[in-house]
Amino acid sequence: MKIWQKLFALVVVVFLCIGCSKVPSTSYNPWTIIYVPSDSKLLDIGFTDNPLHGFLVGSDATLLETNDGGDTWKPLALSLDDPKTRFDSVSFAGKEGWILGEPSLLLHTTDEGKSWSRIALSEKLPGNPITIYALGENSAEMATDVGAIYRTQDGGMNWKAQVEGAVGVVRNLERSPDGKYVAVSAKGSFYSTWEPGQSTWEPHNRNNSRRLENMGFAENGQLWLLARGGQVQFSDPNNREEWQEPQNPELATSWGLLDLAYRTPDELWIGGGSGNLLRSSDGGQTWEKDRDVEGVAANLYKVVFFNSDQGFVIGDRGILLKYQPNIAQGFSQEAA
Repeated sequence: MKIWQKLFALVVVVFLCIGCSKVPSTSYNPWTIIYVPSDSKLLDIGFTDNPLHGFLVGSDATLLETNDGGDTWKPLALSLDDPKTRFDSVSFAGKEGWILGEPSLLLHTTDEGKSWSRIALSEKLPGNPITIYALGENSAEMATDVGAIYRTQDGGMNWKAQVEGAVGVVRNLERSPDGKYVAVSAKGSFYSTWEPGQSTWEPHNRNNSRRLENMGFAENGQLWLLARGGQVQFSDPNNREEWQEPQNPELATSWGLLDLAYRTPDELWIGGGSGNLLRSSDGGQTWEKDRDVEGVAANLYKVVFFNSDQGFVIGDRGILLKYQPNIAQGFSQEAA
């Protein structure tokens, strides 16, 4: 056999092996595709204290509203100076909500989004604001892409810095329910943590050669991380400085892992490239793959659960998946 024929055969074998997956399939698919009337990139989702009433935000000043729990969405138009404004984050606490966007845009509502007021942000703000968390009446916490954290307790009129200095440009940043933060550096080479009472961010080296993609918190405060090459890892439940052995839920594939969210303390879902969605029912010890979702032509980059029965997966190309508990779903590529 000629050399080029051997090389071709080897490439075919490698390609077939990459396409193979030994991960068991989920027994049913609890996700359904939701039609979203927008071609813009969707970036975040939030609900009021009414589980039927929520908002989707994204690029090109995209603001969508639902009044039926996310089954249908209608676009809302706001009077903005720049129609290309990017809405990065939306968050509600009861009827009070916030939308944070670029460049330096902050919107506030106290009536479940019936009306929005614009709040001026200082031009001296370190970095670009990227995420906001509603904490209660007139209270919210805002963070920028260099790790500056600010809190307001008067509806956004005044903001107090929570940390001295910045951590550097970050790839992503996540807040725990009790106010702790974890931030992944822009190149994924290290991560930093901060918690209330600390004056500065605390940097940490990654524990192996793989660059970090994303990090976040479990309900018990345990850290999780997603790294290049489809790797997932959890910190020791009793010591966040120590890490358990890394896992590769689907070793034979080349797609990346993009986001992780807990539906319950034991059940978690991971979204990935090319419509890949993984589920673990035992806290990440074993994994299953939702192969019905595999046909969705989108990278699933944000997974959100508001409670055990209400969850969404945001993908590119306007893809939105809604969690439907105890209802088996089936859909095809054309349905997307």
